[in-house]
Amino acid sequence: MKTYEQFLEIKQEVKDALDNNMPVVALESTIISHGMPYPDNVRMAKKVESIIRSEGAVPATIAIMDGKIKIGLTDEDLETLAKSKNVTKVSRRDLASVIANKSLGATTVASTMICAEMANIKFFVTGGIGGVHRGYESSLDVSADLDELSLTNVNVICAGAKAILDLPKTMEYLETKGVSVVGYQTEVLPAFYTRTSDIKLRHFVNSAEELAKIIYTKDQLNLKGGLLVVNPIPVKDSLDATYMDAIIDRAVKQSVEDHIEGKDVTPYLLKKIVEETKGKSLEANLALVYNNADVGAKIAKAYFDLIK
Repeated sequence: MKTYEQFLEIKQEVKDALDNNMPVVALESTIISHGMPYPDNVRMAKKVESIIRSEGAVPATIAIMDGKIKIGLTDEDLETLAKSKNVTKVSRRDLASVIANKSLGATTVASTMICAEMANIKFFVTGGIGGVHRGYESSLDVSADLDELSLTNVNVICAGAKAILDLPKTMEYLETKGVSVVGYQTEVLPAFYTRTSDIKLRHFVNSAEELAKIIYTKDQLNLKGGLLVVNPIPVKDSLDATYMDAIIDRAVKQSVEDHIEGKDVTPYLLKKIVEETKGKSLEANLALVYNNADVGAKIAKAYFDLIK
């Protein structure tokens, strides 16, 4: 028994899938606790899980509860996470303290990757990853997600880095860390709320089967770290890039004036953007998460079909 297994509590549905070599897709929980109000957050979480099941995979939402890393949440767990006011946003730096103190914690991209790898889950779906923040030169603010992608062997499906970030610097950081970024039906980096950016990708595929082959080959080569799949928001849900850039610039400027720092920056900016767009950005966020769940489950299933 590995020492960390004493802290894992794996839902039976997920355990059965893992034991039988079936596709499992991990899901973060910060989007539930910090991303939107109750009961919208519960409806979103259940819909994402339903989409993953409809593609033949098993969802595993991850959170920290009662001193355990829960891999797969019950309806009661979801309600607790969605309603509680004092939920810690847990990244790598927070995992040990939150578990030791038996606090309630929601996992970020970085910590979800860590917990998924502990449970031997190879695929993880999220909305967008963190990255290098705008104004990095003065703040040195870089999300732990980027280093985690270089360390942890979990494949992440997202709609690119969050649009509030410095996307060119984020891609340069990933390049420096040796993280492979693969476009799914896109040759350019999607910019979260919008489908395109000016950043061309080195690698791109048109099908889940092509991605499954790349991931399988990466595994055979025993290459360290995760593979990042960037999947554009659907055309009908994409927002205008010029419109969003102006809103994001104002929100970033306001965050500096309000002295918002560290882990509080992202939720602050996302809330401001929802207010400025009168909810349009939240609708787009939901649409891209659902789309990522669909594509992520397809990739996971294609991978496990390949290795059978």
